[in-house]
Amino acid sequence: MADEQESGRDPVETTVDPAVAAAIAAAEAAGPADGASVRVDSWIWAVRLIKTRSLGATACKGGHVRVNGQNVKPSHSLRIGDEVRLRHEGRERIVVVKRLIRKRVGAPVAVQCYVDNSPPPPPREAVAPIGIRDRGTGRPTKRDRRDLERLRGLMGGGAERPGRH
Repeated sequence: MADEQESGRDPVETTVDPAVAAAIAAAEAAGPADGASVRVDSWIWAVRLIKTRSLGATACKGGHVRVNGQNVKPSHSLRIGDEVRLRHEGRERIVVVKRLIRKRVGAPVAVQCYVDNSPPPPPREAVAPIGIRDRGTGRPTKRDRRDLERLRGLMGGGAERPGRH
């Protein structure tokens, strides 16, 4: 422990994979200088919260990105410690900025740039495949088709169509 304090290294950072550490160093070198800031649309793209920078800008314009509780424009400047809330693909991501980067980096490096406070994603629903027919059975008959529609809920659970008595 005394050796780690003398060298000035944090014991947590020594456990990082050397390749990841090198990528983090490269991303920080390409990042802004001390005290500078990064655009919010660029940062959410760089840390892989969103697929493209233009989607990031569109999300900001649509009010889906909030920084410290305020709706922001794509050009809003981020600083370390800011809380970013992003609604994307039916899920809300809540992250706190740890590092500012401008260039897109790999996923292992990206997770080092923020603290994820997001609620866990909703469980995926196990949907049984409806209407799978055995190969070689031919076209479904009218009765088969109606049974499939009833299973899928397209005809209202087997109720007759209006107007027919």
